[in-house]
Amino acid sequence: MWKSPITPDVLVSGAVGISEVCADGSDVYWLESRPSEGGRSAVVRWRDGAIEEVTSPAANVRTRVHEYGGGAWWVENGRLVYSDDARGGELFLLDVEAGDEQQLTSEGHRYADGRFSPDGQWFLCVREVHDQANSSVINDLVAVHTDGSRVQPLTGGHDFVSSPCFGRGGEIAFVAWDHPNMPWDTTILHVGSFDGVNEGGVDASIQEVPSTGESIVLPGFTNNGRLLAVSDRSNWWNLVEVDRGTGEQTPVVAGEFEVATPGWVFGLSRWVETPDGVVAVAGFPAGDEIHFPNGFIERQHGEVSSLRAMADGRVAYAAASFTEESAVWVHDGDTARRISQPRELPFGPEWISTPSPITFEVSAIDESTPSGTVAHALFFPPSNPDVTDDRLPPLMVLVHGGPTAAARRMLRLATQFWTSRGVAVCDVDYRGSTMYGREYRDALRGGWGATDVVDCVAAAHHLAVTGHVDRERLFIAGGSSGGLTVLNALSFFDVFSGGISRYGVADLAALAADTHKFEERYPEGLIGRWPEDKAIYDRRSPVNYPEKITAPLLVLQGTEDKIVPPSQSKAIVAALNAHDVPVTYIEFAGEGHGFRNADSIIAMLEAELAFVSSV
Repeated sequence: MWKSPITPDVLVSGAVGISEVCADGSDVYWLESRPSEGGRSAVVRWRDGAIEEVTSPAANVRTRVHEYGGGAWWVENGRLVYSDDARGGELFLLDVEAGDEQQLTSEGHRYADGRFSPDGQWFLCVREVHDQANSSVINDLVAVHTDGSRVQPLTGGHDFVSSPCFGRGGEIAFVAWDHPNMPWDTTILHVGSFDGVNEGGVDASIQEVPSTGESIVLPGFTNNGRLLAVSDRSNWWNLVEVDRGTGEQTPVVAGEFEVATPGWVFGLSRWVETPDGVVAVAGFPAGDEIHFPNGFIERQHGEVSSLRAMADGRVAYAAASFTEESAVWVHDGDTARRISQPRELPFGPEWISTPSPITFEVSAIDESTPSGTVAHALFFPPSNPDVTDDRLPPLMVLVHGGPTAAARRMLRLATQFWTSRGVAVCDVDYRGSTMYGREYRDALRGGWGATDVVDCVAAAHHLAVTGHVDRERLFIAGGSSGGLTVLNALSFFDVFSGGISRYGVADLAALAADTHKFEERYPEGLIGRWPEDKAIYDRRSPVNYPEKITAPLLVLQGTEDKIVPPSQSKAIVAALNAHDVPVTYIEFAGEGHGFRNADSIIAMLEAELAFVSSV
């Protein structure tokens, strides 16, 4: 391995995750996740160039709705409502200027994705109730009175709800969906009126907007009352105007690009109205663009999220690129400026490897795949200004989780950790990934645990036969669903020298029987109905074929993971040990699905480096 200044300590030292931007007048707020503080999240405010934390140092602004969370806070007219994970996830109302705080809920439930009513008396949000007595979970839309006096249910009858929003005249809209669908499969747009809340409960004025079974997400009202949303009826998640009576759609910002991203978390915002018109993000495989109504297109970022309109018409948002970490920006339609403070990194840009997009055929790996079938990836070559080496580099294939997700279009020091040490990286957008339209997204339906595996093996094969990497030194790493891909790649292909599974799925039958509500029936679309298709689940579960794995394996797992429980990792480790397969298992106490604490992240990277170096 080459010597590199990008050490595990550098990855977490001063690292701050930025997300969920919100604008209130001319102030800009955002959420910071801080590994150095045990992964605690805080809301900060930018005002006239000064940045300060507005939530208490003891608070952890986080929600566990759907387990993945997001949308844990909202600010408007100087009033901030947030879910405090440090106090059981209850909602609190903070007067930002006065510093006064009031508790709004006390029932021990979970809350997310809220908005104030036009009169400010209610906070409309998603609630998740966990009934321990009968092990049931109920998700509904509720109105929380901002004096803390009551919580009133507004909806019932659907398994999930998200994205509540208000129009200026008191109209409301939100999205709902039911098992076995996920929000990127089929959702239902609802509209209604909000004239206060009836004591009787569910508001009968709420109606479904007719649809054709598409994924329709991110609804909102314009100032003149038009209902906009993002729909994939055209194969692409495009911004459309929706006729609330007929469901007919008129394109607003449309093309072969994705305005939406998959709804794993709440709090997403990819379009906003300004006095000049609608501003929207257009997602391409090469990265995100911001389309302004004056025709200007901002292309300097790779990933853009949380578009919000400021009072003066400017737009605030979070963004990152392949050479810059996530930051908060303000854009006036012509130029952008960063307002959050970047951390100082102890190395220059010459250490950063920027990727090339690659597209490759997969039929060379799987003869049953029709000729011409392709998959996509980002290839990062090694980059180290202190080393000249003409030898072909080893390769680390990265498998994103989800599986309905995509490789990140941003600077990830965890990737540069490898490239600066002489290891090339290939981040695969296997069939089923987002960013390429619904048809490509649906190409994994029925094929999870097989199609994704073929594509990742094909990516490594393509780079080897084209002379980019050393075919004798190929590694594969992935987390969550990506861990399943890793394990099956090692089981059914003799290609990789070693694999790394981070909180990966090993037993699909056990996952079907023991996971959380949000993903409870996700595998039905990805594999087949349970238990009718149990044979397919068993066939794609690597825990059933430990004798097929011969390459060394590193398994990393959080003890508090509610999505892929530790029993999954322990099962594959026990099976491999029984067959004398070299496997290393490391548990991280207190960590869940993904590691937040700085010490855990450092230990993970050190273990991965030691593992790859030893193979």
